[in-house]
Amino acid sequence: MLTGIRACVFDAYGTLFDFASAADGCADVLGDKAGPLTALWRDKQLQYSWLRGLQGRYVPFWQVTGDALDFALETLDLPADGPLRERLMNLYRTLGTFPEVPGVLRALREAGFATAILSNGSPDMLASAVEGAGLAGAFDAVISVDEVGNFKPDPRVYQRAVDRLGVPAEAIAFQSSNAWDAHAASAFGMRVVWCNRYSQRRERLPGIPDHEVHSLAELPALLATQG
Repeated sequence: MLTGIRACVFDAYGTLFDFASAADGCADVLGDKAGPLTALWRDKQLQYSWLRGLQGRYVPFWQVTGDALDFALETLDLPADGPLRERLMNLYRTLGTFPEVPGVLRALREAGFATAILSNGSPDMLASAVEGAGLAGAFDAVISVDEVGNFKPDPRVYQRAVDRLGVPAEAIAFQSSNAWDAHAASAFGMRVVWCNRYSQRRERLPGIPDHEVHSLAELPALLATQG
């Protein structure tokens, strides 16, 4: 159990929103390249965010997402301009949620927990995703790294959740499907539930997630009554 928790903060992409749904929405064009495109697009998206962070060359995540898609399309010999690229980018704005997400958020709100998103996504991306998923009333705050000017795992990003919610780090349960993100939030001082949707191996990084689950549906049972 996680005791003393007052707020539940969620990573967005891969945790609440299924980034694979963009390529799946173009399966009629991509065929058997949909899976490889999703994997490469996501890998480059994260790599570019980390490398830009190290270089001090921040740009909004929308540009990073487009640059990563261009690399993936070219690598897979798919057209890097024109209707397919535009369609994929538009779909990324309104990714589908994982099936359990709406019910879990509703249960947490009913139990009295504050809820928030803390994401690399730019504000307009997050607003589109939240609205498209019908989750506009599900969060007390939607926090973008734009407020810091650098990407996760910069500790200043996790501090923004503390500042915006007015809740100390040790009273925040942070949920992410990205192991590196989960470790970074733990090293910062948050309580962490790693949602290991993809059966990844654990990372050898600072910080130790408090719990590992395979679906956010397991989260409410881990949280003791607010108090």
